[in-house]
Amino acid sequence: MNTFKTTILMALLTGLLIAVGGSFAGRQGAMIMLVISLGMNFFSYWYSDKMVLAAYRAQEISRAQAPELYGLVEKLAQKAELPMPKVCVIQSRTPNAFATGRDPEHAAVAVTTGIMEVLDYNELGGVLAHELSHIKHRDTLISTVAASIAGVITTIAHIAQWAAIFGGGRSNSRDDNGGALGLLFTIIVAPFAAMMIQLAISRSREYDADKSGGEICGDPLALASALEKLDYASSRMRPVPGASTSNAHMCIVNPLANAHATFSGLFSTHPSTEERVARLKEQAREMRR
Repeated sequence: MNTFKTTILMALLTGLLIAVGGSFAGRQGAMIMLVISLGMNFFSYWYSDKMVLAAYRAQEISRAQAPELYGLVEKLAQKAELPMPKVCVIQSRTPNAFATGRDPEHAAVAVTTGIMEVLDYNELGGVLAHELSHIKHRDTLISTVAASIAGVITTIAHIAQWAAIFGGGRSNSRDDNGGALGLLFTIIVAPFAAMMIQLAISRSREYDADKSGGEICGDPLALASALEKLDYASSRMRPVPGASTSNAHMCIVNPLANAHATFSGLFSTHPSTEERVARLKEQAREMRR
């Protein structure tokens, strides 16, 4: 169900981008936005993983450098029937983790040094299983493309706003594609809608990764315990270096939770930890039957 929901949301997001182009510059603008959308998808497919790893300053490690971590990823990857991903470490005391890569053959799992201090072996296994689930279902690519499209829509909104202030663009026209309504849609409605769709995609994929992660590690309660610890630490410690609104959705818990403590859950990149834990506990009960 969540996979179908994600497909619909991605289609809506792409359609919104094309509609913004049409509102801002007519049929030609719609075609330009369609081409831009295809271009972004291509760029995200090939380069998003390198950009994210660089932003977080994640360093690839070998088995010799961290044998327990490497061995745990290897064991879980085999259980999930996945190729061995790159294993990367981020020098940060704030516990968190994420996965990236365009497909299972070109994937990486990154964890902070802090997460290895806070979680026990089984809890860390639950987190890594969650991230491997993202890789298995190509969620990392979907989320990156969604964030890129939403970012372009927001940028266009800013351009339209400045064009309106200085009297440029099509905003002064009352023809079929211009006028005040088109400008209002481009500046206010479209970026808000894009943000909400992107967040809905992110939350939907997190629920699926929790469920699949619980199946891979065989212990949903270990993942639930890990989420509670990570949520507590994230809300009280500094954000992971390199975390931003454009990549926060990739982490297992929101790395900006402390910085955005006043934000409503409506605008969160992640589902509430309480709801995630409740679902994992229910999954554990079902597995024991």
